[in-house]
Amino acid sequence: MMFLKRVHFYSLLLLFLLSVDAFAQKEKKQKRWKSVSSDTTSDDYYSDNTLRYENYVYRPQIKSIQLYNESFELSQPILSLGATERLKLSFDDLDADLKTYSYTIIHCNANWEPSDLVPAEYIDGFADNNINDYRYSFNTLQKFTHYTAYFPNNSLRLTKSGNYLVKVYVDGDPNSLVLSRRFMIYDNRIQIKTRVTQASIIEDRNYKQELDFTIDHSSYPIKNPYNDLHVVMTQNNRWDNQRTGFRPTFVKDNELVYDQDELNVFPGGNEFRYFDMKSIRFHSERIYSVKTDSAGNHVYLYTDEKRSYKRYSTYTEMNGNFYIHVQEGNNSDVEADYCFVTFFLPYDDPLVDGNLYVFGAFNDWRCNKENLMHYNKERIGYECTLYLKQGFYNYEYAFLKDGSTVADETLIEGSHYETENEYVIYVYHRQQGTFYDQLIGVKRVNSMKDY
Repeated sequence: MMFLKRVHFYSLLLLFLLSVDAFAQKEKKQKRWKSVSSDTTSDDYYSDNTLRYENYVYRPQIKSIQLYNESFELSQPILSLGATERLKLSFDDLDADLKTYSYTIIHCNANWEPSDLVPAEYIDGFADNNINDYRYSFNTLQKFTHYTAYFPNNSLRLTKSGNYLVKVYVDGDPNSLVLSRRFMIYDNRIQIKTRVTQASIIEDRNYKQELDFTIDHSSYPIKNPYNDLHVVMTQNNRWDNQRTGFRPTFVKDNELVYDQDELNVFPGGNEFRYFDMKSIRFHSERIYSVKTDSAGNHVYLYTDEKRSYKRYSTYTEMNGNFYIHVQEGNNSDVEADYCFVTFFLPYDDPLVDGNLYVFGAFNDWRCNKENLMHYNKERIGYECTLYLKQGFYNYEYAFLKDGSTVADETLIEGSHYETENEYVIYVYHRQQGTFYDQLIGVKRVNSMKDY
């Protein structure tokens, strides 16, 4: 009897030790992507499970989200109505297991709010679809599962133009949110003519850019342009500082002239900073050092500097964009590894009325606790470490003043009217008697081509 009791005791002890070890291994695995998070933020980035009609990530293990026209990785998620092209949605799950992910598509109005249409009115096919294309990472320190979906497809076709939101959820529960992404379907009915100039207001001429435009609707009737049209203007595909509320300055025949001095003006900003970590074996010009340990890959960038009082200097960049790529591999989706990337910006004293953030398309132009910079008194400057997948990245330093919702990049980066920027004009039309906003025109313009 005593022997059986001892066997039972040691069996329980062994099970306990195994469970502790399994828990420790799981904690070590999760630590890689959680250690770069901060506890202080105004945006509850990881716990909010309320659907937002914007680009948003609801779970911290979801990384490297991309949505673009499959023909070009750096393109916007915009398709022509009825076109045979598709959008490619992809993301990584750092849990590195297999989950049942699904997606659905929601039609929105011009203000990115749910429209009054039901799915059957804008979807030909199934409203909910599973993501069946997945692959496990290969030869990487950070294990992950890479998921991909293409749409429209044989099971889902979109029949209306306008704004859309693709919502990804897990385990068949539409309320178990994973991520959301904006995209657009346009039906070109008008012609948009644009002109980028220095700002008309004298004191802004050296720092800001003005985008005037004209809408030619000679082949498309617009009865009441003051009430039926909704025009949106963006710079470098940012939505946080979009311009809206445009009204025609002049209406003549079939032309609507928008020639204003303030609403259509943006700070020129500066060319984006960049770093290249497609390879971590060979250092690019912006990488100071690379180290690898049990926690993963660590990439240290060269110390940056404030540029607000420096002369403008031009060079080729991607207007804040990024793309995933690994140099020593055949398939970047699953062979590109993750790295802890450390940024440092010298600054004499900490800012007292706001915070600094590392800013760019890689984090959806958001200011949250993941990319919040912290002041290091010993080094006398701001620093931040981000967990990013190998590739080429544009970024800048943005200041978010307390109480504000729009980040200001000019405090650190400066602003010049010569800076190369990409603008997009979206024109929406709500016809009388209908219940949704059609996207009847999209015009992309580069500031350098108009100077």
